[in-house]
Amino acid sequence: MTIASSHLAGPILNLEPLDKKVSIRRPTAVTSLDVDSPARALLTDFSQTGAFTISASSSISHALDLMKQGGVRLLFVIDTSNNLTGVVTARELIGGRRVTMAMQQHQVDRPDVTVEMVQTPRQELHGLPLAQLERITVGELVEALKAFGDQHLLVTENDGQGGQCVRGLISAADVGRALGITLDRPPEARNFSTICKVILGHEL
Repeated sequence: MTIASSHLAGPILNLEPLDKKVSIRRPTAVTSLDVDSPARALLTDFSQTGAFTISASSSISHALDLMKQGGVRLLFVIDTSNNLTGVVTARELIGGRRVTMAMQQHQVDRPDVTVEMVQTPRQELHGLPLAQLERITVGELVEALKAFGDQHLLVTENDGQGGQCVRGLISAADVGRALGITLDRPPEARNFSTICKVILGHEL
């Protein structure tokens, strides 16, 4: 089929019928890296895949539902101005200790516990600048994070307006998978320090 405009001069488009067997292009998964690979390859880049966010006033049950639907273990908590106030992870919601403390502190039942009550606030978070990530290898990243007990590392950059934004994140589980490391542990235990101990003592 050929489409051309009778009023405007421009390129002629030749449309093709679809083949009998058509697949859908999907993002390429990081599956084969070694310690000398660029650490940038581990980044889940939010300029290509959107971040999962939740409002600070949402219930923790809604947060867990979003995690299950999206297949993620971390949500970015935002206020009414869409500014980051913190993060909440599945480990915190499932583990229960932080939820129990929130119930006691705010004197509410579990259904009334909000994400804001159990989040790790922005003031306690740290990020690795993207410019630094782009200069190091996977091995150097692992070595630097061997005492980092979190499951996710935030990667930041300048927002172009004199502020800071989260460009993406790297998860400890992704590092392990990319390097072919398997842990006989529950997902909640797969933080960077655990993953890194295995990787550093592993034949790669």
